[in-house]
Amino acid sequence: MAEFIPLLMFGVICLVLLAGFPVAFSLAGTALIFAGIGIISGNFDSSLLGTIPNRLFGDMNNTNLVAVPLFIFMGILFEKSNLAEDLLSNMADVLGGFKGSLAVSVIIIGAMIAASTGIVGATVIAMGLISLPIMLQRNYDQSLATGTICATGTLGQIIPPSIALVLLGDVLSAAYQQSQLTLGIFSARTISVGDLFMGALVPGLILVFAYISYVLLRAYMQPETAPAQEVKIVGNRAKIIFTALLPPLVLIVAVLGSILMGIATPTEAAGVGALGAMGLALTKGSLNRENLTAAVQSTTEITSMVFMILLGSSIFSLVFRGFGGDELVNSIFNQMPGGVFGAMLIVMIIIFLLGFILDFIQITFVVVPIVGPVLLAMGIDPLWLGIMIAINLQTSFLTPPFGFALFYLRGVAPDSVSTGAIYRGVIPFIVIQILVLLCLAIFPSLVTALPNAVYGI
Repeated sequence: MAEFIPLLMFGVICLVLLAGFPVAFSLAGTALIFAGIGIISGNFDSSLLGTIPNRLFGDMNNTNLVAVPLFIFMGILFEKSNLAEDLLSNMADVLGGFKGSLAVSVIIIGAMIAASTGIVGATVIAMGLISLPIMLQRNYDQSLATGTICATGTLGQIIPPSIALVLLGDVLSAAYQQSQLTLGIFSARTISVGDLFMGALVPGLILVFAYISYVLLRAYMQPETAPAQEVKIVGNRAKIIFTALLPPLVLIVAVLGSILMGIATPTEAAGVGALGAMGLALTKGSLNRENLTAAVQSTTEITSMVFMILLGSSIFSLVFRGFGGDELVNSIFNQMPGGVFGAMLIVMIIIFLLGFILDFIQITFVVVPIVGPVLLAMGIDPLWLGIMIAINLQTSFLTPPFGFALFYLRGVAPDSVSTGAIYRGVIPFIVIQILVLLCLAIFPSLVTALPNAVYGI
């Protein structure tokens, strides 16, 4: 019976989180309670608890994670200083004149904002407040408008530079090294956040292209759902492009490009991005004490939440392994019918379902360290696994009735927008994401080809 304690731990933590208790303290508290019971019953080595300070000190010394607050600050400053709203309105004016142009603008600008924050809730709420009133005012169909906003808000999971990919890359790197050590490979090869960024480029662009294609097809087949807007600027297009659109685009491309080309680490690039966002806000006259204070406060709150979950998950994974959880998971996967395919399918289904109750950060810190080393030891490519998990969770966050993105948009949408319209609106985007997942499963080179060509991974 003792060998099933790790599964009991996992079940209890899910119930505790469903009850609404704080995630970080639930993880650490549940783990320590089980450790105490295990020590009393003789099923847990108490000396393992003595390693907790060293693990936490190691987490705090992880320089890759310094990029987290900087990227968060960059994204929030875009929102607080109205840079995102200006980008959307200017992009809509530049692209105006054809059916669906406003929705296309929302997808493009939303993808940029989502990539800057990587936090689904923040992006969906921001885009809901900024773009939904404009779309409804211009007589867009409710389901198309809300579906576009929800789907675009989840793009931060996959489009670099993204907080989600920074965290996932760090966890996968540790899991990959652990899997190689398990296989007796002591000169363990590593993967970096930059590698994951490079692997995410093609799938991310495919999703954006697919979203835009769907919107344009819908606008062509049902013109009343996405009417063309009046073109207000004909002679000023070039001026708006160079003064309003180009600077933020250059900043984001510079941040991402410096990481992919190896010029800067994610932490260094994030620092440049945060400073650049402040410079843009200052240039546009929207950097004031109120906006800067609000951005710093929001960054502090989100960063504190991320790191507290990281510390709680470190304690949880230590106790989980102390009870032999890694061996149990390995045994279950190896006995599963279908081999590697069966194991991967089950993990993807579990992660999809967990996406209804846990957010990306929690799943990254709790689930991936448990299943990651086992799957990677079975020969699965770490970059491909990371992108599959990211897009899988995107789909989970969109799926009615529990998808996080739906709840966030419902909270800021006007009462005139029905919940049913939101649910109907996301269904085509869910289908698109499932099709992309299938394509990546059949053609893993869509993820691995670019990093192999550039880095020789």
